[in-house]
Amino acid sequence: MYNLVMKDLKLGVNPMFFVLPLLMGALMLIPGWLYFLVPLYFCWITIPNMFAGFRTQNDLMFTTMMPVTKKDIVKARITVIVILELLHLVIAMIYGMITIRLYPHLTYYFFAPHMGFWGLCFVMLAIFNIIFIPMYYKTAYKYGGAATASITAAMLFGGVAQWIGIQNSFISDTFNGTGVDNMALQISILIAGIVIFIAFTMIAYRIAVKRFLKVEIL
Repeated sequence: MYNLVMKDLKLGVNPMFFVLPLLMGALMLIPGWLYFLVPLYFCWITIPNMFAGFRTQNDLMFTTMMPVTKKDIVKARITVIVILELLHLVIAMIYGMITIRLYPHLTYYFFAPHMGFWGLCFVMLAIFNIIFIPMYYKTAYKYGGAATASITAAMLFGGVAQWIGIQNSFISDTFNGTGVDNMALQISILIAGIVIFIAFTMIAYRIAVKRFLKVEIL
């Protein structure tokens, strides 16, 4: 499986997608911006273009000619997706920490980039994964419908979460008010988000394997 991951990273993934997190993450430096948009650029740009590249390169046919199992093919591709997701989030977190120090007295209308916010971002990408990955592996070729459905779901989560954060004083206080000084609370939200991300991705992997095993590759 390691060789399959390296094949994707070296041959299948455009080097620009490794630079994109640095460019999009810099948007975290905009004071008081809608920071949910930063990880969404992964969904909007990286996934559609990356899977379009795989399709153009006829990567599925090439990979199945190799002495590997379908299970390993799915596992390797999901590993690549997760690596890129974590790259986007970790770099955005670094920019977020810089933002908090640059504007220590800024009043945030949207979620501030504290640890709890990143827990929500992990949940948003978890929702993206659990929809995109199983849908894509119905064919392991057609990505458009899966991308549209998963991006829509991720955007809805982000939009609803942000709306609640504005309308509900308790949530607003948790993410923008006195709650940001409660490190136990912030770490708990972050850990909960990471756990959901791992759980949803593992579920998506299991469903994808079952579906891909039924796909006939001509």
